[in-house]
Amino acid sequence: MKALQYRAVGAAPEVVTVADPEPGPGEVLLKVTAAGVCHSDIAVMSWPAEQLPFPLPLTLGHEGVGTVAALGDGVTGFAVGDAVAVYGPWGCGSCHMCAQGKENYCLRAAELGIRPPGLGAPGAIAEHMIVDSPRHLVPLGGLDPVQAVPLTDAGLTPYHSIKMSLPKLLPGTTAVVIGTGGLGHVAIQLLRAMTAVRVVALDVTQEKLDLARAVGAHEAVLSDAAAAAAVRELTGGQGAEVVLDFVGAQPTVTSAGAMVAVEGDVTIVGLGGGALPVGFGAVPYEARVCSPYWGTRAELVEVLDLARAGAVEVHVEKYGMDDAPEAYERLHAGKINGRAVILPNG
Repeated sequence: MKALQYRAVGAAPEVVTVADPEPGPGEVLLKVTAAGVCHSDIAVMSWPAEQLPFPLPLTLGHEGVGTVAALGDGVTGFAVGDAVAVYGPWGCGSCHMCAQGKENYCLRAAELGIRPPGLGAPGAIAEHMIVDSPRHLVPLGGLDPVQAVPLTDAGLTPYHSIKMSLPKLLPGTTAVVIGTGGLGHVAIQLLRAMTAVRVVALDVTQEKLDLARAVGAHEAVLSDAAAAAAVRELTGGQGAEVVLDFVGAQPTVTSAGAMVAVEGDVTIVGLGGGALPVGFGAVPYEARVCSPYWGTRAELVEVLDLARAGAVEVHVEKYGMDDAPEAYERLHAGKINGRAVILPNG
C-alpha cells in the first residue's frame, strides 16, 4: 500500500510503498478515508536526531477516519464497514488517568512505549492503518469524513482547552484566539457555540484574519508587537479573561501574558517553543498559565456531536495521496488556510 513517511531526520516526507498491515489480537484494521495534516508534524520533523523519541521511518498522520476493514481476534463492538474516527492519544487503558477517560494524560504510556498514530505508531496517511484497540474508535454517525477528520485533533484540542476555562467565559467577557489556522479557526467556532463571550482573533496575515471573521470572530487584530495594547484597549484596559495561544512561539506567548486579565487564563497550545514566566509580578494577579495536550475520548464524542448539530465546520483543502508532500510544504510555508486533508484512497 502507499503511505506518507518521514524517513530520515531533516528530510521531507515522501510517498512510499509499504507492506499491507494485518490486525493482531485486539486490533482493528481501517481503510483510511481521510487523514489530517497538522503543524505538530512540522515540529516533530524539525527535531534533531537526539531529540526524536521514536525510530524512523514513520508513517505520518495523527488525525484519521476510515471504515473498518478487518477485526483482530477478540474485537467486539464494531463491524466491517463501520465508519469511524480515530481517537489519537492512546494510553494503557488502566492507570488512574486512563480510568477517568483521560488517555491523553496516561501515566504509563512512556514506560510501555505507547505512542499515538503518526507520532510514534504508524499513522493515518496511508491506505490502511492499524488501531491498537476498539476503544480508540468513535462512530462517525453520518458525518462527512473530510470535514470530520480534523476534529480528532484540530477540534478536540481547542475544545478541551475551552472547557477548562468555561467558568471564566461568561457573558461580557473576552476570549482571545492567537493563530487562526487549523486549530484556531475551529476554536473561534467552538467559543461562539459554547459561550456568549466576545471573541478577538489574532494572526499575522489578512487572509487568516478574514477567515477568522468569516467563522465568527467579533474582532480581528494583527498579531504584532502592538497586539497586547490593542486587546487592552478593546477591553477597557482590563485585558482578556481567556487567551488561547495556538502558535506558542515566544512573541505570541509574551503577548498573551501581556493581554490577560487579573484572574485570567493563558492556555499555550501551540508547539512554537515559547515560555511564559510565572511569579509575583510576572503575570497579573491569579492569572493561570497552562499547557494542555489533546483531549479525552468523551470530549471527542462531544465535538462530533457539535459538528452534527452544525455548530462547527472546518475549512479544508483536499489533497490526493501523491500530493501529500505538497500539503506539508504549503503548511510549512503558512499557505494552508484552515486544515489540509489527505484522501489516501481517492
